[in-house]
Amino acid sequence: MTDRDKFKSKIGVILATAGAAVGLGNIWRFPVETGQNGGAAYIIIYICFILLVGIPVMLAEFVLGRHTYSNPIAAFRQLAPRTPWVWVGRLGVFSGLLILSYYSVVAGWTIEYSYLAITNAFDGGTPQDYKDVYNSFVSEPILPIIYLVMILLATHFVIVRGIRKGIEKFSMVMMPMLLVMLLVLVVCSVTLSGAGEGLEYLLKPDFSKITNKTVINAMGQSFFSLSLGLGALCTYASYFDENTRLVKSAFTIGLLDTCVAILSGFIIFPSMFHVGHHVNSSDIGPSLLFVTLPNVFHEAFDEIPLLGYLFPVVFYLLLVVASITSTISMLEIVVTYISEEYKVRRSRASLFVTFISVVIAVFCSLSFGVLKNFTIFGMTIFELLDNMVSNLFLPIGGMFFSIFVGWKMKKQLVVAELTNHGNLSMRFVSVIIFILRYIAPIAIILIIFNQLDIISLLS
Repeated sequence: MTDRDKFKSKIGVILATAGAAVGLGNIWRFPVETGQNGGAAYIIIYICFILLVGIPVMLAEFVLGRHTYSNPIAAFRQLAPRTPWVWVGRLGVFSGLLILSYYSVVAGWTIEYSYLAITNAFDGGTPQDYKDVYNSFVSEPILPIIYLVMILLATHFVIVRGIRKGIEKFSMVMMPMLLVMLLVLVVCSVTLSGAGEGLEYLLKPDFSKITNKTVINAMGQSFFSLSLGLGALCTYASYFDENTRLVKSAFTIGLLDTCVAILSGFIIFPSMFHVGHHVNSSDIGPSLLFVTLPNVFHEAFDEIPLLGYLFPVVFYLLLVVASITSTISMLEIVVTYISEEYKVRRSRASLFVTFISVVIAVFCSLSFGVLKNFTIFGMTIFELLDNMVSNLFLPIGGMFFSIFVGWKMKKQLVVAELTNHGNLSMRFVSVIIFILRYIAPIAIILIIFNQLDIISLLS
């Protein structure tokens, strides 16, 4: 046990770590994937993979982080000195920096749309108007950059305050706020006429839509939804105390993350079906949040003026909160490494990383406008970083975290961490280790092949 800062409470551990996992992907990807791929049938498969792959890999990061009380790079160096394993930690830290940079661009857009909602700018628009507003805004050279800087500065000010006074205190306020806003929006949405049809679309199991690709997509969504492979959870676990129950925490975090994703569907689909909008492939991603939903919300609540005003305001403020809880974990990965590796003050390390992130983020933002014709391998800067990290770095990192804890780390150390040094009954340790050794690596390889479309090529 070191004198590093620690989370103060059990609820602080859960809310902060769940905040690292919950993000925009829960809201813009999971509901649509579910609706297009068999509804409840997809949800069942997704939950199975959360249990079979997501939580075991999360536990691998937890074990590594709490056992070493170190950042991911130092953790691998401590347990496997003078070996290439340290590059797994380096890959995670580098990925955290890249995600922080390009994610802050989209996070910044949520501020603009919160402003548009507050000023009632969605009133009276047509579908083409919303599309034009989005295209015009993202291609601007200045305003999106101002917003991404605001997101990164807000993240910086949380990080510099440390774990208890910064991350934990922020999470104790913002995560309950996020959940309350989510539930309020759900209640408003499910009371609309036609909501039943939308909920049926989301929740009725249709196993005829389940294909091999659907199963692998569900597996990939379960992996990415929990922010695995970055070292973010490893970093957070290095701030757990010896009494934190790793298995219970992992299951609770997985449950919270899944609930947020499913409840997002309870907001989106009743609203869509109320106005007769059916989901299509173009609705996955930013287009859903910033083109489709403004039009849907305007039409759905137009006959209830107060609700028609408040609903989009609360929704986009929800997105702002979800964005920042994620950027905090990304910044924390890199700041922890730099402050510990180079023995510099946390505030100075955070300022340095924030500056680097702003520089990278500016180029990502400009790739929607003045740099949109500058491509590498046929992709803009934003697309390149997103594809490189999502399709390669994260799954590769998760696979090696799994292999390291399953094979390289001494079994008695893993057992000691999972059972809090024998103080907890843990009958499933052997099952978890078996999953980390065999099932998780194979599953992640399939995810990588699917992301790179290798499976389709082989077919």
